[in-house]
Amino acid sequence: MYVLYKQAFKFNHLNAMGSFNNLSAVFVNCTLKKSPQKSHTERLMRVAQQIMHKEGVRLDLIRLVDHKVPPGVFPDMTEKGWEEDEWPTLFERIIKADILVIGSPIWLGQKSSVAQKLIERLYAMSDKTNEKGQYIYYGKVGGCIITGNEDGVKHCGMSILYSLQHLGYVIPPQADAGWLGEIGPGPSYGDTEWEGKKLDKPVGFDHEFTNRNTTFMAYNVMHLAEILKQIGGLPAYGNSRDQWEDGKRWGFQKPQTS
Repeated sequence: MYVLYKQAFKFNHLNAMGSFNNLSAVFVNCTLKKSPQKSHTERLMRVAQQIMHKEGVRLDLIRLVDHKVPPGVFPDMTEKGWEEDEWPTLFERIIKADILVIGSPIWLGQKSSVAQKLIERLYAMSDKTNEKGQYIYYGKVGGCIITGNEDGVKHCGMSILYSLQHLGYVIPPQADAGWLGEIGPGPSYGDTEWEGKKLDKPVGFDHEFTNRNTTFMAYNVMHLAEILKQIGGLPAYGNSRDQWEDGKRWGFQKPQTS
C-alpha cells in the first residue's frame, strides 16, 4: 500500500506539469457510415482527440466499417469460412495502445451493430495473456463516446464499459461522454444545415454538459493510463491466469462441506 501511495504522490507531482506524452490512444469509431461520409460520432470524438493531441498523446484512428471485419468470436474468421478478415491486423494496432476509446451512435436505444461486433472481436482475443500471465487487456484503459437523437447515452455507455472491464480494461470514473439531440428526426451533432436550410451555428458545439463530460473523460483515461504506466500495470498477485494454471492459489481456499 505504501508503494502505491508513493507512486500516486510521484504521479500527482509530475502530472501538475503535464506528463502524458508517453501514452498512446486508439479511437475506434463504430459509425454505420463508410468513409468519406460524415460521422456525427466522429465529430464528437475529435474533441477528445484534440485534447489528447495537445497533451502529447500519440493517436491512432480507426473507422471499423471501412475494414473487412466479419462478425465472430474467433481471432481469425478466415478459419471459420470467411474469405477475408482484417481483424488480426487491426487488433495489433489496438493492443499497442494504452487507451481505447470506442465511439458509437445510438440505434433503437442500443449501441450500433458495428460496436457490438468490435466488442465480440475484442472478446475473441481475450484468451491471450501478457508478459505477467494476466489476460491480454490488463493494464489498459477504456472509455466511450456516444451520439444520437434518442435516449440511450447511459445505456450504451454502461454496455460498452461493462464489456471492456470484463475483458480486462480498467475503467476510470466518468469514462463516458455523449450528446443527444431532440427525440426524432432532426440535426445531429456538428450539423450546419438541416433539410436544406443553413443553421445559425453547428449543432452541439456549445453544449456545456457535453463539452465538460468529454473533457473529463479524456483526462480521466489519460490520468489512469499514466498511473498504470508509472507502476508497471496491475500487479500479477492474485490475477495471473498462467500462475493459476500452474497451481498457485494465493489467498483462495476451497470451501469445505459443513
